Amino acid sequence: MKLLKQLAVVAALSSIASYASALTPIADSDLSKVSGRDGVSIAADLHINIGEFKYTDTDASGGSVSFNNIKITGALAATIDIVNNATFNSEALAAFPDGAGGVIPNPKTTLGVSGGDGLAAFAPKGDVVKIAIPLVDTTKNLSMSVDSIKMGNSDASYGKFEMNNIKLQGTTVYIWAH
Repeated sequence: MKLLKQLAVVAALSSIASYASALTPIADSDLSKVSGRDGVSIAADLHINIGEFKYTDTDASGGSVSFNNIKITGALAATIDIVNNATFNSEALAAFPDGAGGVIPNPKTTLGVSGGDGLAAFAPKGDVVKIAIPLVDTTKNLSMSVDSIKMGNSDASYGKFEMNNIKLQGTTVYIWAH
């Protein structure tokens, strides 16, 4: 029996040693050779409810209007990737070759002022985070509804409001530090 206990202890210690040997540090040069898939995907099935949105006129004779029981529902998916500066410039500015209305204003034409107004200083110099809402075939597009619209303290409603099939697919957002 004593021999059995000793063999169990030896087996346990040897297995711990083999696990510890797998936890060796990796040099930066070796780590740079590692490749894999990049990016993150995010999906959400939204069910947002807002009890009331109320506008009040603060003048002495002012009143208020309230939008009650606001609901936002539907599916939303996004991908998050890191893109280099060259990719960002080719993607983000492709639709605006002259810089007019693009993500990065053209420093020579911004606000119609010759020489620009300095907004180009905010242009990314390095990698950029790209958040994209991909084209997804779904029957759960975003929708928004307001159950009632009331004026002042009245219980009478002007009716309800709906926005259906709100599609954000194809939207891209870029984030960078400056």
